[in-house]
Amino acid sequence: MSRQYTNLQPHARDSLELASLASSSSGRRTSSSSSRSGIASSRKLSLEQDDPLDDRNPAANPRGGHARSYSVSSVFDFSSNIFPLSSSTGNGYAPIGAPISSTNPQTALGGATLEKNKTLTYMNGLSLIVGLIIGSGIFSSPSQVNSNAGSPGASLIVWAIAGILAWTGGASYAELGGAIPLNGGAQVYLSKIFGEIWGFLFTWCAVVVLKPGSTAIIAIIMGEYLVRAGIGADAENVSAWINKSVALIGLILVTFLNCVSTRLGTKMGDMFMFLKFVALLGITVVGIVVAITGFSTTGPANQDWRTKGWFEGTSTSASSWAVALYAGLWAFDGWDNTNYVVGEFRNPTRDLPRVIHTAMPLVILSYILANIAYFFVLPLKTINSTNTVAVMFGSKVFGPIGSLILALIVSLSCFGALNATTFTSGRLVYVAGKEGYLPSVFGKIGIGSMTEPHATTLRTRNWASKRMARMFGDEETGLFFTPVYAMVLNALLTALYILVGEFGTLVTFYGVAGYTFYFMTVLGLIILRVREPNLERPYRTWITTPIIFCCVSLFLLSRAVFAEPVQTLIVVAFVAAGVPVYYWRIWGRDKGSKREGSGGGGWKFWRRIRS
Repeated sequence: MSRQYTNLQPHARDSLELASLASSSSGRRTSSSSSRSGIASSRKLSLEQDDPLDDRNPAANPRGGHARSYSVSSVFDFSSNIFPLSSSTGNGYAPIGAPISSTNPQTALGGATLEKNKTLTYMNGLSLIVGLIIGSGIFSSPSQVNSNAGSPGASLIVWAIAGILAWTGGASYAELGGAIPLNGGAQVYLSKIFGEIWGFLFTWCAVVVLKPGSTAIIAIIMGEYLVRAGIGADAENVSAWINKSVALIGLILVTFLNCVSTRLGTKMGDMFMFLKFVALLGITVVGIVVAITGFSTTGPANQDWRTKGWFEGTSTSASSWAVALYAGLWAFDGWDNTNYVVGEFRNPTRDLPRVIHTAMPLVILSYILANIAYFFVLPLKTINSTNTVAVMFGSKVFGPIGSLILALIVSLSCFGALNATTFTSGRLVYVAGKEGYLPSVFGKIGIGSMTEPHATTLRTRNWASKRMARMFGDEETGLFFTPVYAMVLNALLTALYILVGEFGTLVTFYGVAGYTFYFMTVLGLIILRVREPNLERPYRTWITTPIIFCCVSLFLLSRAVFAEPVQTLIVVAFVAAGVPVYYWRIWGRDKGSKREGSGGGGWKFWRRIRS
């Protein structure tokens, strides 16, 4: 028996009821009374294990075992905020299992969906979070934290505090992911708690700016370090277009590999995760050896850590500490990565919390140990003035060969981060296509009119296709059973940002828009605690955890607003521009749904429940 169906209370409403049983009161009221935020699309949970309407599912048969109440008399009525999985047939709603549009059968439950083919494991989730958090920052420029904290000891404290605060956000998202186990992350949570428009605005910002912009930064840094590894110190004089060309090649390669299969993308993520931990462990060990032996190939070893106090020069300015904490939190960004793919986990209620509570302490410890190693080898003044600290670390200890090795490690780390963000960004675009926020083609799986592979299809493959599928494809679905069109769109937008290459405003955009949605999402967790106390939560974090994170988010927002007021207004204007786009997209989606549902003979969800 699935864990989420054990020990259900008679009046409890678990995560699957929240996701699929939109309203049993539809029989008492006409669907025209539903709020506009309740307009439905038909992306659904897996039929194999999670479908509340499956006869094999205990929740679908109240006569056997504990009876369940399907009342919506709760203080917080989800019926108007449950848009993705609502089930009434009027006013634009689509019944469960039916496509929104007859021309787009893939939006139906019977079409090809990622959620019906659960392949992700605990290790895959761990590699997604670690893969994106550990990108280039800890290898290239921890100077923002160190220089503002003022001393090595103070900077280590900032790194620890920033990691713990980011951990509070991850723990909050773990509870939301267990209660609402669907792909899409914040888009789904905001839509269900605050209304569909907030989920759309998050998607508007994330798909157009946040995801492709941050991916472009990772790709360009990867290109710069790869070029540095190839031509050495002369890389400083190389044209920026060479770096961008390498970045584009890396982007195309990682996008193609993730289009081939989910398995290939996750295997790459697992491999790069271990590479990153090995690299950070190696830096730590080398730093300790240098501290003990004084070994150095270029001049005398650094003695600052011996002769100066670790807290000497600590800043007394609250503003400097705030900037240091801000930079530290940026270095830990990416903890929400796994929530975009919760619907593809084999056991999300078990694995999602485990992933968060394994990844965050490992990353925090790795960051602290790596910084200690830097302090052992390099003078604080050098660390604070360079944006290639790992390369300088390698050069100081091993000479030119050390700088070459470290440059390669940083570029490979960035490639791993590029893989992780491509994997999850594609899922976000895919969910947006399923919900009607983007053209339906971006909600399709595979190429052309691909549907679920059947046994007969698998048997008729030629020998080469079977061999390729066994080597690189997913176990049940083979090759290219991925959101190909969604990932291509994300790659095109990312390529545009790489070519433009202007990221100054993007930092402010991320600080304002990104943390506004972080704040609202985690605030939504607190709202659910108050309004839906009986909602089944496989994982439940301490209530102080989301409160702390909300305070941190407000701090980051206020700093961004006061530091860059003009750019903040630009960000607000961009977010506001998404409102008319929302009504345009949803009006078109609903108009089509109403036209196709006007026959009135649609299958009624509650008939199955009461039969």
